[in-house]
Amino acid sequence: MALNLDLVGKEWDGEGRRWTSADAILYALGVGAGSEDPLAELSFTTENSHDVTQQVLPTFAVMIGGAGSMPALGDFDISQVLHAEQSITLHGVLPVEGATVTRSRVAGFYDKGRHAIAVTESTITDKASGAVLADVSSGIFIRGEGGFGGDRGASVTWQRPQAEPDHVVTYRTRPDQALLYRLSGDRNPLHSDPWLAGKAGFDRPILHGLCTFGFTGRALLHTVCGSDPASFGSMSARFASPVLPGEELSVAIWDEGETCRFQTTVAGRVVLDHGTFTKKAGSPGAAGRRP
Repeated sequence: MALNLDLVGKEWDGEGRRWTSADAILYALGVGAGSEDPLAELSFTTENSHDVTQQVLPTFAVMIGGAGSMPALGDFDISQVLHAEQSITLHGVLPVEGATVTRSRVAGFYDKGRHAIAVTESTITDKASGAVLADVSSGIFIRGEGGFGGDRGASVTWQRPQAEPDHVVTYRTRPDQALLYRLSGDRNPLHSDPWLAGKAGFDRPILHGLCTFGFTGRALLHTVCGSDPASFGSMSARFASPVLPGEELSVAIWDEGETCRFQTTVAGRVVLDHGTFTKKAGSPGAAGRRP
């Protein structure tokens, strides 16, 4: 097995994804919208409610980029791959339906000793208008592929504030949450197949990291953006430990004005760490509602 180190710095153009109004709704349901109160988030979960205009959750940006025409990062076993980190920067409100083109690059392979992290970056553009919709960066942790003598990557400066969080939002995931979320496009069997989950060292299939990311994004949207996607700027975090479908997520938010720090836990165990969020100019701040 080996990493394709020659890819670093190279760029590829390719088709992103086409999506419909129904795809945006399915994604919203997959990250828990409406699960606690079916009437609370109708703008994200329906397209024909009276006096309600459909909107798209900002974290849907992780689903519309595709992978361009980027070749495989290596020939490693998929069971040895975990999502390590994710960031999105929104340049505007995502349309209810559309199509994208994507320019992608491998930003780097980082040597963590025994293991490795591969980071890819993509710029997602609306195919019809040419407007940039979002920039997305993703890091994957590849077990057993380190030791190639590469850069270890930047050191971490994020710290959990000592003060109590300004907001704590709690969402319970469904026992079948991973089965619902995978319908949006991430069909990695690690999240549905007990055999592969066992091969990866888990007792049962785990929840997609990006599903936890989406739940957390909903908490930020409703709590510090007044539920307005136009106020959602950027969001980044690292995946610290796996979540099992059915577990309860607790999102702690420290509101620092135009930026926030956040951390998501399950029963006190950190699952999403190093969280940083920025609001767009004119954001309503902490005046938003929590559904």
